[in-house]
Amino acid sequence: MAGAEGDDSLYPIAVLIDELRNEDVQLRLNSIKKLSTIALALGVERTRTELLPFLTDTIYDEDEVLLALAEQLGSFTVLVGGPEFVHCLLPPLESLATVEETVVRDKAVESLQKISQEHSPVDLEVHFVPLVKRLASGDWFTSRTSACGLFSVCYPRVSSTVKAEIRQHFRTLCSDDTPMVRRAASSKLGEFAKVLELDYVKSDIIPLFTALASDEQDSVRLLAVEAGVSIATLLPQEDLEDLVMPTLRQAAEDKSWRVRYMVADKFSELQKAVGPEITKNDLVPAFQNLLKDCEAEVRTAAANKVKVFCESLPEDSRETIIMTHILPCVKELVSDTNQHVKSALASVIMGLSTILGKDNTVEHLLPLFLVQLKDEYPEVRLNIISNLDCVNEVIGIRQLSQSLLPAIVELAEDAKWRVRLAIIEYMPLLAGQLGVEFFDEKLNSLCMAWLIDHVYAIREAATCNLMKLVEKFGAEWAQNTIVPKVLGMANDSNYLHRMTTLFCINALSEVCGQEITTKHMLPVVLKMSTDQVANVRFNVARCLQKIGPVLDSSALQADVKPVLEKLATDQDMDVKYFALEAISVLDLA
Repeated sequence: MAGAEGDDSLYPIAVLIDELRNEDVQLRLNSIKKLSTIALALGVERTRTELLPFLTDTIYDEDEVLLALAEQLGSFTVLVGGPEFVHCLLPPLESLATVEETVVRDKAVESLQKISQEHSPVDLEVHFVPLVKRLASGDWFTSRTSACGLFSVCYPRVSSTVKAEIRQHFRTLCSDDTPMVRRAASSKLGEFAKVLELDYVKSDIIPLFTALASDEQDSVRLLAVEAGVSIATLLPQEDLEDLVMPTLRQAAEDKSWRVRYMVADKFSELQKAVGPEITKNDLVPAFQNLLKDCEAEVRTAAANKVKVFCESLPEDSRETIIMTHILPCVKELVSDTNQHVKSALASVIMGLSTILGKDNTVEHLLPLFLVQLKDEYPEVRLNIISNLDCVNEVIGIRQLSQSLLPAIVELAEDAKWRVRLAIIEYMPLLAGQLGVEFFDEKLNSLCMAWLIDHVYAIREAATCNLMKLVEKFGAEWAQNTIVPKVLGMANDSNYLHRMTTLFCINALSEVCGQEITTKHMLPVVLKMSTDQVANVRFNVARCLQKIGPVLDSSALQADVKPVLEKLATDQDMDVKYFALEAISVLDLA
C-alpha cells in the first residue's frame, strides 16, 4: 500500500515531465503556467529537491516557454519554503539569465531582482553575490549583460569589502569588449549610481559616465545621456559644472542624431536636475541648437519641450530669455519643412501665451498661430484649434475672433472631411467661448451647412453638434434659429437631407422639450411617413420610437399610433420591422 502511495505522490512530476517533452508548444507553455499548482501538490521539500533541479536541467525550449518560466519563478519564494530557502531559486534563474533571447533574460533579471529582496544579508553574500559575479565574468555576452541589472539590488545590503568587489565588476563591464554589454552597463549606470555613496559616485561613476558618453557606439552614448540626468540629481550644485556638464554639453552636439535626440527628449528632466543658473548659462544655448538641429527627429523632440522648458525658466529672466532666445527659433519652426516638427510645435505653442501675457501674445504669437492654422497638414491645424481656449483666456474673445475666426471658417469648408470633422467637434467649445450673439452672426450658417455635407460622418457629427449647442444656448434659441431650418430640410429633393431632418429631430427632441417637439417637430415627422423612399420611412418609425417618450399620451394615441400601424403594413421589410418595434416599445399595441 505504501508503495502505491509513493507512486501516487510522484504523479505530478511525471505528468510535468511528459508535458514538457510534448511536441506541442502550447501544451508545454500551459504546463509551465501551472507550475505553482504542481509545486503546491509536491510540497516545499520536494519542490526544492526534485522540481527545481528538473527545471534547471531541462532549460532548453521555445522562448515563450522560457519567458513564462522566468516569470513564474519570481513568485516562487513561498513554494520553496519561504525566505530561508529562496536561494534554491537561483540556479534555474541563473540559466535563464544567460539565454540568447533578450526578453527572457530581462524577465529572469526582473525575477532575480525581486527575490534578491527576500534574501537575508548573509544569504545575499553567500548565494546571490556569487551568482552576480559568475554572470559578470561569464564567457557569453548574454550573461554579462544580465549581470548589469543586478548590481544595484545587492549593493546596499552587503559589507564594504563586497561593495568594493561589486564596484570593480561594474567598472569592468563598462569597458567590456562587446558593445551589447557596454550598452547594458550604460543603461543601468544611473540606477547603480543611486545606491552608491556620494564619494563613490564622484570617484567611480563620473569617470565611467564620461567614458560611456564618448563610447564609439552611439547606442551606448545615448543611454549614457539618460544616466547623466540621473547622476545630476545626486550631485550637489557646486559639483555639477565640473563633473557632469562638460559631458552633457558634448552629448547635445554629438555627431549622431540619436544621441542629440535623447538629450532633447530628456531636456525637462535635465533642466530640473541642474537648477536655474546652469539652465540660463548652459541649457538655453543648447536648447536653441536642438531647435535648429539638422535632423527633423531632434527638432520634433525639442519642439515638444518648448512649453515645459519655458515654464521652468527662472521667473526673473523668463520673459527676456523667451523673447530673445527661444521665440526666434520657434518662428523658424512654424514654417519647418517637416510636418512632424510643425505638429509637435502646434501642440504646445499655445501654452506660451499664458507665460508671455496679452501684449506679447497679440504681437508675436498670434501671427504664428495664423500661419499654423493655415498649414497644409491637417494635424498642425487641428493641434492649434484644440488649444485655442488658453489663448482666449489671455487675449479675450474679440481679439481672438478678429484674427483667428476667418481661418477657422476657412477650415470649416476644407476639402478634407477629417478637417471639417475636427472643427465641428470643437464648435460647442468655441460657441461657449464666443457667446450666442457672436455665434449667430458668424458661425450659425456654418453649422447648418454641415447638415447637408456629402460625407455621412460630417452630417452625423453636425447633428450631435446641434444638440450640444441647444444644451448651451437653450430651447428658445433653438426654436428661433435652429428648428425652422432643420424642418425646412424635410422638403429637400435629396432623400439623404430629408433623413438628416429625422436624425436632428432624434437629437433635439429631448433638449427642446415636449412643447416644441409636439407642436413643431411631430407634424413634420408624421408627414414624412408617406415618403417615396423606404429608408426615409423606416427612419420615421425609428424617429417616432425615439421621440415617443417626450410626447404626451394623447398625441401618441391620436397621431403616432395610426401612422405606425400604417407603416407596420408597409411593402418594405425594414419599414415593417421598425414600425412593429416602435409599437411594442411605446406600448401602443
